[in-house]
Amino acid sequence: MEITFIGLGTMGSGMVRNLLGAGHTVTVWNRSSHALPKELGSARPAATLAEAVTGARWIMVCVTGPAAQREIFQGEHGLLAHLGPGATIADATTTDPELTVELAAAVEARGSSYLDTPVFGSKGEAWDGRLDFVCGGPEAAFDRMRPLLEPLAATVHYLGGNGAGAAMKLVGNLLVAAQLASLGEALALARKAGLKDEAVMGVLDVADYSSALIRGVGRATLAGRFEPSFFLRHMLKDARLIGDFARRLEVPLPASAPITPLYQAAVNQGLGDLNASALHKMLFAMAGLPS
Repeated sequence: MEITFIGLGTMGSGMVRNLLGAGHTVTVWNRSSHALPKELGSARPAATLAEAVTGARWIMVCVTGPAAQREIFQGEHGLLAHLGPGATIADATTTDPELTVELAAAVEARGSSYLDTPVFGSKGEAWDGRLDFVCGGPEAAFDRMRPLLEPLAATVHYLGGNGAGAAMKLVGNLLVAAQLASLGEALALARKAGLKDEAVMGVLDVADYSSALIRGVGRATLAGRFEPSFFLRHMLKDARLIGDFARRLEVPLPASAPITPLYQAAVNQGLGDLNASALHKMLFAMAGLPS
């Protein structure tokens, strides 16, 4: 099939790689111009967004958040201005569920269908085709798009109407943000207590309160590895989205709301372009430990 893919960041590039590997023809466009990785060499770069979108039936989007979505979709030269009827859009952006519903209505007014299809996973999962998709939108459109998502995915979940996928993504990322913060505090406490790293991870590898995040990120933090799979500045953006979403729904977040300022402080310390787990560097420093 012929697919247009908009957004060639870490996640988008991995998804394009797997669409190409599944035998699809992929036209790509990115807001900033850069050379394609060699793994995407068979993709066709479009010179403009209009060229990428005009006449496209299958469109996938993966950008950094609401501001990028508005830039891409709206305005005289935006996606909506060039979108014809009969297209299906799958948007993997982590975003505000209210904006998702707004975009879905605008796409529907053009005679096309919009799905919010954010993902759980980071660089490794994107490149290996092991993402977990959480999807909202018209069920018929989901059924049409699902065969294109499956080569990119470990699992694909349908949550309901537009906004449901975006909401589930924020629910999940609340748990991610909270686990990262509590893991950093726990590792700082373990180091300050003089526990050996290998012994700590030996327990975290098998304990019933552990998780894949704790096991993978814990080992990387203790080894001092913070190369980005998911930027810390993006975790801050998601934490803000979660807070805004919860306030609109009048859901108090007494345990997790204080985490957002921690991410802000870490970004302010220049850690934003490292992995989200670089929060632990700041927490270690706060405990008087080298990071």
